[in-house]
Amino acid sequence: MNEIIFFGSNEYPILLKNEPDTITKPIQFKFENENENKKQIKQNSSGYFSTIFLFENGKAIEYLFQNDPNQNPEKIQIEENIQKVTVGHRNEAILTKEGNVFAKGNDINPKKPKEFINISSLIEDTKDRIIEDIVSGRNSIYLLTSNQNAYGIGLNDDGQLGVDSETLEETEKPILMMKNVSKIFSGNSSYFFFLLNSNQQLFGCGYNQYGQLGLGKSRKEESKIQKLTKIQNIPKGKIIDIQCGEYHSVMLIEDENQNQNPKRKLYSCGDYRYNGLGKNREDTYEFTEIKSPLFENDDNILDFSVGNYHSLILTSNSKLIGFGSNYSGQLGNEDTNNQLIPIQIELPKLRFNENISNYHVSCGIWNSFLYYSPPSFSNLEEDLIKLFRRKEFCDISFKTKNEEIIEAHKLILKYRLKQNENQIEKLQEIISNKSIKESNQIFEMIYSNNSKINPKLYSEIKEIINSNEKIEETMKRIYLNENENEKDFIIERKEKQYKFPKLILIMRSELYRGMFLSVTEDKSNKVTDYSELSNKSFQILEYWIYSNQIKEGIEITKEIIDELQIGIDYFQLNQTNPNLFDLLINKFNNQN
Repeated sequence: MNEIIFFGSNEYPILLKNEPDTITKPIQFKFENENENKKQIKQNSSGYFSTIFLFENGKAIEYLFQNDPNQNPEKIQIEENIQKVTVGHRNEAILTKEGNVFAKGNDINPKKPKEFINISSLIEDTKDRIIEDIVSGRNSIYLLTSNQNAYGIGLNDDGQLGVDSETLEETEKPILMMKNVSKIFSGNSSYFFFLLNSNQQLFGCGYNQYGQLGLGKSRKEESKIQKLTKIQNIPKGKIIDIQCGEYHSVMLIEDENQNQNPKRKLYSCGDYRYNGLGKNREDTYEFTEIKSPLFENDDNILDFSVGNYHSLILTSNSKLIGFGSNYSGQLGNEDTNNQLIPIQIELPKLRFNENISNYHVSCGIWNSFLYYSPPSFSNLEEDLIKLFRRKEFCDISFKTKNEEIIEAHKLILKYRLKQNENQIEKLQEIISNKSIKESNQIFEMIYSNNSKINPKLYSEIKEIINSNEKIEETMKRIYLNENENEKDFIIERKEKQYKFPKLILIMRSELYRGMFLSVTEDKSNKVTDYSELSNKSFQILEYWIYSNQIKEGIEITKEIIDELQIGIDYFQLNQTNPNLFDLLINKFNNQN
């Protein structure tokens, strides 16, 4: 089941057929195809000519800007599993699980603008064709490769590809812009972009007439910055995100001095028109803070998004806040007046309000979306990486070359490292010669066995880890282990006790919400049966927790399927990949 809240322009394209062209009050968005209302939304992206909804199953549909008011959304015909979509002014890009990028649009494939082409395959360096992230600008698309290199394709008339426009006005093949890049930032109507390198240094390039690159007042006369230029006066803290409008930018900074729930602040620069900066009626040439009592004190910013001239902010206290242009009702306050300072938007009752952190905001050029997208735990590798990043449950530490502490879990290292002597000491020796970033990558590769995170570093640790063992096999070994000292959490059922390593339940607790609530609260090492599942069904669920698979030797009956269907819906197991319910049905059919 999904939930989407929508407001703003309903014209470009028409999204809801029976609603007015301008929707000034947030309403529930429903797909005409009832099956699509049952699918979990993973992401939404909207530009000038189209709006795309990506579902958790890796499929996507798009609404196109057409004159036909009776048009229906079209399925995007990409055979590979889609991981991310992004829409610019005149382009669309699709990132697949395999690391390929398919794109279309007048600035990408002018001869056949309506056809998707694989633009990642056009990168000259064949070793640099696995893509990790994509971002759309107004007339350009940016690619971040697994080797941390940034590429651009499309128009370069304002230097938005990092090259002098007199040398290159546009390109139909991705060109290398910078190496050692960790993030790329732009926007669906932006003629400019930012790159964040591995040292947290920020660079910008492209159109800058209104100071939207944050380079300072001394460079306001330079309307085009055609070479990547370092942004000097950046607010202190960790850059979480930068979202770009047509002539302004908004940056989210997190306080690095706070370990628990670090405070986040917003900063903006550029053109004040339509009040897009959220503060004053003058252009700002450096990033300065957006202050508002609406997201101060104990409230924190969970997510934000920037459209052409408007912005949305979602806070931990379930507030939706907006400011800027409201020409099409995209601020959802029941009028079309622009808003100089942030205002709170009244929302209909949210179905999953208790999990507000799983909601996301998305700004189109003239419209706005709030949608529910819980974390996807589609495979065990992702779960283990997320576990590593949760430092409150670590019980072993290592020191980097700069004497920085990095923490991990003894249980996971016991099963992921080869069972030879002194493997922990060998790991410590490796870490002692690495930076904190390299050390984090090493542990993520140990936990996930994903060598693509950093192939060079993986070659250094390959001899001490179980590199040939899939994570599913590692988890099965933990499942079969009889060491009672490791199984320190008990689920007391009517007929039997089930013992788990508490760490494994913590790792899976966000997926199995409710059943293991007390695990994450860390209040008890034992819970009593409150599930209606039979022991046989619970055994299936138990094995699934460890392996994402159905245990061999268990007969699947219609009664078990009916019983587990309740649990699958409640615990959102229908969103896992492979899909648990589909596996149950397939096994039942094969038995019969």
